[in-house]
Amino acid sequence: MVDDELWALIEPLLPPWPERSPGPRPVSDRLCLQGILFVLHNDIAWQLLPLELGLGSGQTCWRRLDRWQKARAFDRLHRVLLAELNAAGELDWSRAWVDGSHFRAKKGGGDTGPSPVDRRKTGSKHHLICDGRGTPLKVITTAANVNDVTQTLALVDGIPPVAGRHGHPRRRPESLLGDKGHDSNAHRDALRNRRVLPVISRKGSPNIKGIGKLRYVEQTFALLHQFKRLAVRWERRTELHDAFVSLACSLICCRRLKQYQS
Repeated sequence: MVDDELWALIEPLLPPWPERSPGPRPVSDRLCLQGILFVLHNDIAWQLLPLELGLGSGQTCWRRLDRWQKARAFDRLHRVLLAELNAAGELDWSRAWVDGSHFRAKKGGGDTGPSPVDRRKTGSKHHLICDGRGTPLKVITTAANVNDVTQTLALVDGIPPVAGRHGHPRRRPESLLGDKGHDSNAHRDALRNRRVLPVISRKGSPNIKGIGKLRYVEQTFALLHQFKRLAVRWERRTELHDAFVSLACSLICCRRLKQYQS
């Protein structure tokens, strides 16, 4: 269910309906959001969304998801919640983690490819950057056969400007931690040019001592993939899958904000 606090945050971000739209009165945005959340949590087909819940048909919720994604509503919600966490001092900018995680893409579509960890079955990959406490800052979806290192700079540059503190919005962590999949001297130089200290293990060398104790990125992936719709991809269109990803990141941030406030 959509609680009042979450709805108060997201309602101003949703595009309004035209005052004179043809056809019957549309299902309310709040009920459609509840239907979208039901699909995100339970990973059911849109046409199996229970009508007795009063959330509208699966087709109605799917169209509303598409409409909201085009308006970048969930990306903006994620940014608002990051700002609130930042204002509360709950974001750790001293370091950030990057990593990737494979998952199956049942129906193929954009940004899919043969998975190197799943017998070359069609899959995709989430590339994630999170802060030092595991709060997701940015997620990029690519084909499963895309190397982690190719997305390192895109993740760093993709962190949205996070307000909440005096001065300019924050966009860069002080250091970036990564495993050997992100080993690249060119990327290390590019990170230093961005005033980010690279702490990345080198191939053929022992892992950096003590780095495993700071590794929260697996926890963040586990939180993301608790939303069953993200553990297996059904959307052929990447932007619709990314809408679910942004909504899931927002829900994780919302939970952490509630924990702080309590």
